[in-house]
Amino acid sequence: MSHDIHQLQMYSSRVGKGLNPLLPPLARLVFAGTLLIYFWASAMTKLGDGFFGLFRLSSGAYVQIFPRAMETVGYDPGQLSWWSYPVVLAGTYGEFVLPLLIVIGLLTRIAALGMIGFIAVQSLTDIYGHGLTRPDIGMWFDRDPSSLIADQRTFWTFVLLVLVVQGGGALSLDRVLAPYHHQSR
Repeated sequence: MSHDIHQLQMYSSRVGKGLNPLLPPLARLVFAGTLLIYFWASAMTKLGDGFFGLFRLSSGAYVQIFPRAMETVGYDPGQLSWWSYPVVLAGTYGEFVLPLLIVIGLLTRIAALGMIGFIAVQSLTDIYGHGLTRPDIGMWFDRDPSSLIADQRTFWTFVLLVLVVQGGGALSLDRVLAPYHHQSR
């Protein structure tokens, strides 16, 4: 019996070591397949019209990020404090750049950490700014796995934590550029 348990542990260890390198590229693939377009579509709603809209934020961008403040100033972004523009700009371009970095595996750990922060701010804004209530917020260990905050965003964050801990993996630009980084030192 003891010999069988030992054999099972050895086999399990070998399988784990063999599958471990697959986690980062799979995490990036899951992120790309489920969240890349979500974040890019969200960022697009924050841009102005036409080509130069890339450089002009829509009033909707401010409403999404500062909903109560915008309501207070009659939905006129010009009435917000000076710091709202850089915050909205960083949030908007963060929704483009951070997911792209994760998918291509460049600066993967930093980008994944940035996305975790982004998701935390997004969740707090949804709760306190947009007034989400208990059914949408949800909670762990209940029988409903479909709540937006406690359930879905926990899974998003878990996928990103894999990348924070393990990096982009063998199939990433981080790995391709690593030899050049070490040569420059």
